[in-house]
This record gives sequence, C-alpha cells and structure tokens, in this order.
Amino acid sequence: MNDLRIRHATPSDVDTVLAFWREAAEGTSISDDRNGVARLIARDAESLLLAERDGALAGTVIAGFDGWRCHLYRLAVHPAHRRLGVATALLAAAEERFAALGGRRGDAMVLDENALAHHAWSAAGYAREPQWSRWVKPLTP
Repeated sequence: MNDLRIRHATPSDVDTVLAFWREAAEGTSISDDRNGVARLIARDAESLLLAERDGALAGTVIAGFDGWRCHLYRLAVHPAHRRLGVATALLAAAEERFAALGGRRGDAMVLDENALAHHAWSAAGYAREPQWSRWVKPLTP
C-alpha cells in the first residue's frame, strides 16, 4: 500500500471524478454533475478525498462536516483496486479529518441493495441503523 496517496480534490479533478464515479460507484446521485462537484469543492476544499495509485484515481470518499455531524458519501473504489486497502485508507483519512474538526460520529449513506458496500462498511467498524437505513460509527476525539 506504500504507493497509495490520499489527497484533497481540486477544481481540476471534477471531470476525472465524475468519470470515475460512472465506472466505479454504485448508482448515481442528482448532484453527480460538474456544477455539484465543483460547488462541493468550492464550499469545503478538504471534503472530497481522492486515493491515487501510480497517478491514477483508485478511490474517492466525500467527508462532509456540517459543524455537528460527520457525513460520508461516495465511497467508491475502482474494481481493479478493490480489496487492497483503498477504502480503508480513505475512511482513515476521513476519520482523521473529522477528529481534527471535533466530529464525534460518522454517518454513511449506503444503498440498501449494495451488499458489497455493506461488507466494507461493517469491516471498517460501522454498524447499520436499520430504522434509518444508514451506517454509523462513533468517532473518538
């Protein structure tokens, strides 16, 4: 995993991220467009984390903090890079960000039908809250 690099997205990454999500993410969102991603980066430049291996995008996660709760979206790993620790590294970086901001719990939006993602979130220590269809993990400061 030494060749994996985690960094924040920049405005120049928007098109690459959108193309990546079309290939690697499960489903799409209403905000999966150039303006939506650009707005995210402009509003919170550290929220969209990218994992790169050999200069290629291997994974993404959005680690948003609203001042009260920590929200995780768009955890996606390219099929060629799955089961190699990319998601683990992205979630660790997101949790470090949250801890630095004073966040105490991470909430993840995960599609009910995405069993592969359920396994990944569970392996990362998140537990599903069935009444809300979300996955949460307490974060220690």
